[in-house]
Amino acid sequence: MTFQEFLNIAFSPVNTVLSVLLALSVIYWVFTMLTGLDIDVGMDSDVDADLDIDAPDGHVHISNDPSAWAHFLKFLNLDIVPMTYFLTLVLLLTWLGSIYLNVFLPLPTWAEALMVVPLLIGSLILTKIILKPLNPFFKEINHKGERAHDFLGREGRLKSSIEGNKIGMMEVFIGSDPMTLMVKSKDGKKLEHGTRVMIVDEEPNRKFYVVDTGFNF
Repeated sequence: MTFQEFLNIAFSPVNTVLSVLLALSVIYWVFTMLTGLDIDVGMDSDVDADLDIDAPDGHVHISNDPSAWAHFLKFLNLDIVPMTYFLTLVLLLTWLGSIYLNVFLPLPTWAEALMVVPLLIGSLILTKIILKPLNPFFKEINHKGERAHDFLGREGRLKSSIEGNKIGMMEVFIGSDPMTLMVKSKDGKKLEHGTRVMIVDEEPNRKFYVVDTGFNF
């Protein structure tokens, strides 16, 4: 297969999205390795309290009362494996599978598009198997932070807007390590994305922390 033929397959109607996403993933990892910084993408959505994601490592922590979705994430070991590692490998395997399928088993465009779904499912399972030997290592970096009660009194910046009973995210630093915690506004008052806040309390089951302003930074 010539390079031009490879490009034609990689940027076919079915594979273009996968190729672009993979290219963006490579750019992300190159940027992260060169700068040591993590891209902060603001989120303003209702986040269920049964998930607690420690970014930038991307560990998903399951609460004591997880939903079916949280059970699925735990099945994939995403309570141990960093999300960014997992998604990058899933994307790579799906892309490779789609490329090889185009080369060795040419199908109509609609059939190729349908095949992406089983390829994605297979990539999820294969990624779980491939990363399983690294689980002990990921467990170590997962628990390198301080204990949960040590977050009380810490200051940080909101990564999503919160109001009422809505759960959002807050970034704090443990030394030089940034971490993302699930948080809720004290008394339900509205706090916008980017607001500097302090952790003033924690939910008894440690599903989230309570934050407030009303002080000078």
